[in-house]
Amino acid sequence: MFRILLIRPGTTEYDQQGRIQGTLDIPLSETGRREVDETIEKLRDQSLDAIYTCPCQSARQTAEALGGALGIKPKALDQLQNLNQGLWQGMLVDDVKKKQPKVYRQWQEQPERVCPPDGETLSTAKERVQTAVAKLLKKHKSEGVVAIVVPEPLASVILNVLRHDELGDLWQRKHEAASWEVLDVLPQTAGVE
Repeated sequence: MFRILLIRPGTTEYDQQGRIQGTLDIPLSETGRREVDETIEKLRDQSLDAIYTCPCQSARQTAEALGGALGIKPKALDQLQNLNQGLWQGMLVDDVKKKQPKVYRQWQEQPERVCPPDGETLSTAKERVQTAVAKLLKKHKSEGVVAIVVPEPLASVILNVLRHDELGDLWQRKHEAASWEVLDVLPQTAGVE
């Protein structure tokens, strides 16, 4: 069986400010570095075959710290790039809510029907995730344990693809920074037969 440890990076300044990060390259804050250290202590006994990461700075910093503790060199995968939120990137979530209330409400209730201006649709992101997971399954021969370090909302997209979870409001997901969860992946779940 193939197992994924889905790990969210530590907090960034944008997280603390309530800003939309998307594909912006924001480093971990001091709080984020402490969160990552705490997570590493919890994961220190995990037996991982590999660590894959989103190319963004906060995910890379988280993956590199984990890899340093476990003696594994992380690999950044472009297909794990966070959801491109276009012109919303850098904006406060509250500003989008005030300036575009109808679109904001639709994003909360049916995010798969909204594409941020100059951004990426969820269906495109889901296709990227399926392709990436299928390649990892093939590379690891559908067995082993790998860590994938990605920020929200891509972490929720991965959960949606692999567990068919509801997407819901991707800006209000209540996942702790540097949190992690275990996903057992069957080839047919990832679109590989």
